[in-house]
Amino acid sequence: MPAVDKLLLEEALQDSPQTRSLLSVFEEDAGTLTDYTNQLLQAMQRVYGAQLNGLHTELAKQLADTMVLPIIQFREKDLTEVSTLKDLFGLASNEHDLSMAKYSRLPKKKENEKVKTEIVKEVAAARRKQHLSSLQYYCALNALQYRKRVAMMEPMLGFAHGQINFFKKGAEMFSQSMDSFLASVADMVQSIQVELEAEAEKMQASQQELLSLEEAVYTPDFDVAAPQINRNLIQKAGYLNLRNKTGLVTTTWERLYFFTQGGNLMCQPRGAVAGGLIQDLDNCSVMAVDCEDRRYCFQITTPNGKAGIILQAESRKENEEWICAINNISRQIYLTDNPEAVAIKLNQTALQAVTPITSFAKKQESPCPSQNMKNSEVENDKIVPKAAVIPEAEQLIAPGTPIQFDIVLPATEFLDQNRGSRRINPFGETEDETFPETEDSLLQQMFIVRFLGSMAVKTDNTTEVIYEAMRQVLAARAIHNIFRMTESHLMVTSQALRLIDPQTQVTRANFELTSVTQFAAHQENKRLVGFVVRMPESTGGESLSTYVFESNSEGEKICYAINLGKEIIEVQKDPEALAQLMLSIPLTNDGKYVLLNDQPDDNDGSPSENRGAESEA
Repeated sequence: MPAVDKLLLEEALQDSPQTRSLLSVFEEDAGTLTDYTNQLLQAMQRVYGAQLNGLHTELAKQLADTMVLPIIQFREKDLTEVSTLKDLFGLASNEHDLSMAKYSRLPKKKENEKVKTEIVKEVAAARRKQHLSSLQYYCALNALQYRKRVAMMEPMLGFAHGQINFFKKGAEMFSQSMDSFLASVADMVQSIQVELEAEAEKMQASQQELLSLEEAVYTPDFDVAAPQINRNLIQKAGYLNLRNKTGLVTTTWERLYFFTQGGNLMCQPRGAVAGGLIQDLDNCSVMAVDCEDRRYCFQITTPNGKAGIILQAESRKENEEWICAINNISRQIYLTDNPEAVAIKLNQTALQAVTPITSFAKKQESPCPSQNMKNSEVENDKIVPKAAVIPEAEQLIAPGTPIQFDIVLPATEFLDQNRGSRRINPFGETEDETFPETEDSLLQQMFIVRFLGSMAVKTDNTTEVIYEAMRQVLAARAIHNIFRMTESHLMVTSQALRLIDPQTQVTRANFELTSVTQFAAHQENKRLVGFVVRMPESTGGESLSTYVFESNSEGEKICYAINLGKEIIEVQKDPEALAQLMLSIPLTNDGKYVLLNDQPDDNDGSPSENRGAESEA
């Protein structure tokens, strides 16, 4: 006998679109079976009514007991039970959706804790009720797959036995093969009954086991204090709330089932057979955002910096795991031979920063175009090559050096912005005289970056100090669960590096290009870039600090722009050298250098609208 398809009871709690799609197949089968049963019963009643004379009285009685009665019982009992459970399941599902909608609209204000507790209990009760009704409904549909076989074969078997008894004198018409066939049909019916009983017991035990779960399974965000977060995910699936604009200022939130497939974010509404593409995740960025006073919202930004979709998770754990999974996918880890191992390795590499190390790993330095010192020293007007010696970590950064995760405005700019005689521009635009060198600069290049952190260093003689600072900053973010990072526009000119707020156009930080002594891009993660700044102190000495950023484009392009700016500073002292440099690099119509980058043409050096100021690591 062929195997019987069944609904998996373990999938009832998640209630995914795939399970709903399979459930619709069973419901369609139950509806078809109901129509067929009604037609079959009408045909049987006509056969029963055709027995008119006394000779057919015994046959009519036997047909009524063995053919018509079983099909009537099957219709009135089994099919009616399935229809009733379907209605109960629909009501429970609607009640759960309404409670989840109320829960999703909960604000983050502490004074609403009482309301939150009541709604959380309501969600848990609705989710348990839906789980119970779905389990009963699934069990009834699974049992129907067995009972329909019995219900279809029993009337035929009763009709055949009635005809045999009626035609006693014509028993020779029924050969031994017919007897064996009827016996096999009877054995099959009996085996189906045995399988049904065994399956019913198994489903009952499974139902009891699934219903004995802890209350935390039904309670959303039950482990908000210390959730167990898996940061190595390369695929993720679950329900999220999608923000849709319905008007100029009005929005709606729709609860949909999302899942990742390769480098794509897919969405599958209820009732859909398959999911559709929502967002390409390659090289994108994801950020936690505050949206309409809702909790656990995050935004996916496209590689060109344009704001994408905004989604809301139901718990802190789901929120952070979605962010980590999208970050891992955006790095195209899924294209490697063993993506799980690569994701674990990247996270372990970040965590290794808390373990004291005595030296760097033994690896050969590959020549990097971002190194401005070219591994050489100038001594007595002679170029002496550096020895290929990898310094120890303690020689680069003092142990226990604090890390700053936000950029503080320089003191001079702070005084300028708060000077009483200066008029504050309500639109946040910087006045032209604030940085007069911008208009006269031969080089102007804009990059979208996110500040990761900065820390004091002991030397600027090698780019290894930048790599060590990157390692410690990323490790500290991973260990302390620091995801937020500020997005800025990095303006590279031939005089300075400026960090500009994309919303207000206010300069957050300004570094003279002559004070930048080292700069480099990460050798593996091409989007990481850093530079060392030498700044004078009030005591008369100098301090060294390394700044680490994540860029939307390759870090080598930023390094190339910085290197070009430093070359311009050098050749400006020599008119002939400046002329040769201008001939070797293409210029724009206004005499500025043209650099190759992957920024979209519609940026025009200005921030795009709706670009978020906060980003996730």
